[in-house]
Amino acid sequence: MKELLRIADALRRDPHPAVLATLVRAEGSSYRRVGARLLLRSHQPRLGSISGGCLEEDLAAHATNVLATGSPRTVVYDTTGENDLVWGAGLGCHGVVHVLLERIDGLSPIFARILDAWENRRACVLVTTFQSTRAHPLGSHHLLVEKENNRDDAQPDLPASWRDAARAVLAQERSRSLSFATSEGTDEVFFEFLPPPTALTLFGAGDDAQPLVRLAAELGWRVHVFDTRPAYATEERFPEATSVHVSPAHEAVAHAALDARSCVVVMTHRYLDDRPILRDLLAKPVAYLGLLGPKKRARQLLDELARDGVVVPPSLHERLHAPVGLDLGGGTPEEVALAIVAEIQATLSRRDARPLRERTRPIHLDD
Repeated sequence: MKELLRIADALRRDPHPAVLATLVRAEGSSYRRVGARLLLRSHQPRLGSISGGCLEEDLAAHATNVLATGSPRTVVYDTTGENDLVWGAGLGCHGVVHVLLERIDGLSPIFARILDAWENRRACVLVTTFQSTRAHPLGSHHLLVEKENNRDDAQPDLPASWRDAARAVLAQERSRSLSFATSEGTDEVFFEFLPPPTALTLFGAGDDAQPLVRLAAELGWRVHVFDTRPAYATEERFPEATSVHVSPAHEAVAHAALDARSCVVVMTHRYLDDRPILRDLLAKPVAYLGLLGPKKRARQLLDELARDGVVVPPSLHERLHAPVGLDLGGGTPEEVALAIVAEIQATLSRRDARPLRERTRPIHLDD
């Protein structure tokens, strides 16, 4: 997502012809996941990456022809051999990756539609043909955009079977490549799930919120900061934040644009502010809710709310992370920020944050 945003911004600022490389299929192991992108230009440094650096030179050579002819092509790299010394570097990934290269002149309409969907907090599925028949040219794109009330908006020329597949990808929130048999051969199609950038809302603008905002912004997240104190909630203190707001605690949640994909951390350090904020958050089905402070403090807050007649749904105990963050050790504001961001990432990815060496399943479940 962050890579796509950077590439879109570069295309908007400089509409000169470029070549966009997209990893559309990966079989076995690969350094990057499907959807990784690389923008190649003769007059500027590369933007993004497809691998750890082993494929980029060869892709640049292919890009010269794509740029000159305007004809897209799919390049396949097979590194499954035990004695793999391909490209003179011994990749050792033991996988097969398919990379689509296409000429792109400025910000394409399809990219513009994706950015518009993200601005409205809508996920979408980008449908890309990377091996094709005459009916569906190589490099053709379609888009299906999520709408309210379980509806979606697909381009009218999207074949019915592809539309069904795109809807399944949207529902499952997992990208995949599929094959479709036709009378002329087989179409290979990449269905890429593109959720909007992660939105993190912080209630609390203390000094320990600053490294959290910086780290989240580095990941491409949209960060919104709320605090009751005008001296703390300022753009000067949080230049990386998407927005900074001063609001009374009892009104803060109502002013925050929260949805089912939102992540929230309450870190005001003031019990009397945490209480109305947590009360109002109980009715919000956010994806992640973290509360700074010890377990005893969280239990006291919930018990007081229950005694006041506030309904504390059972599901809250599963969604509420209190104390917030993973047990990584350390106690500086920067280390606490790392623990919080890591827990949010694990929650959104539906992972248990165990060491990878203890994992018994493939790292990339959607490959």
